[in-house]
Amino acid sequence: MYGKRIKELREEKGLSQAAVACALQCSQRTVSRYELEQIDLSTEAIISLCHLFKVSADYLLGLEDETGAKTYR
Repeated sequence: MYGKRIKELREEKGLSQAAVACALQCSQRTVSRYELEQIDLSTEAIISLCHLFKVSADYLLGLEDETGAKTYR
């Protein structure tokens, strides 16, 4: 779920993977692998992405929807 969210948020902001990589201080390949969910997000990456996209960690990780409603029970 987080990969889809990262890609959607990145595209909504009109950012390239390279721009996100610069903000996260990682490689473009790492951002691509996050979007494809080939690697797990570190705590630092989650925090940085939340700040960059101005979303909660719960939203980024798919634990809440766009309205803030929890997606788990």
